[in-house]
Amino acid sequence: MIGVVRARYDDPAHAAALINLLDAYARDPAGGGEPLSDFARDNLIAELAARPFVFSVLAFDGDAPVGLVNAIEGFSTFACRPLINVHDVVVAPSHRGRGIAAKLFAGVEAIARERGACKLTLEVLDGNAPARALYRRLGFAAYQLDPAMGHAQFLQKWLA
Repeated sequence: MIGVVRARYDDPAHAAALINLLDAYARDPAGGGEPLSDFARDNLIAELAARPFVFSVLAFDGDAPVGLVNAIEGFSTFACRPLINVHDVVVAPSHRGRGIAAKLFAGVEAIARERGACKLTLEVLDGNAPARALYRRLGFAAYQLDPAMGHAQFLQKWLA
């Protein structure tokens, strides 16, 4: 039986689940193929807990952590309402294809609605076909305002 809960950063079991699942994702090619740094492992939970606009949702199979979503509240100026960016989506390889990601997203959407959010956003790599298919099934679509202007692109610039 899969259970989905909002993570409590002050719960040692939740904290360990979050770090271990995120590290597994970071080591995966879809997460960059590198483990979390010692700095991230040592400081992430406290940094997440210090930010009231961040929340995490965990999935457990019994006592075993098998899924994670980290989400960050932003703000839509056009809608003048919060939005929720789904930042990390992790399902343990042993549990993929069992609907866990959809359950995690249902938990995220419930929290987003509680916060009055107007939408969920996320980024996904072109080559991650299973994730792209899931997101389409869940109602996500490429972002555009005017079709003549094309779709939005996600860009980054590292500062350090």
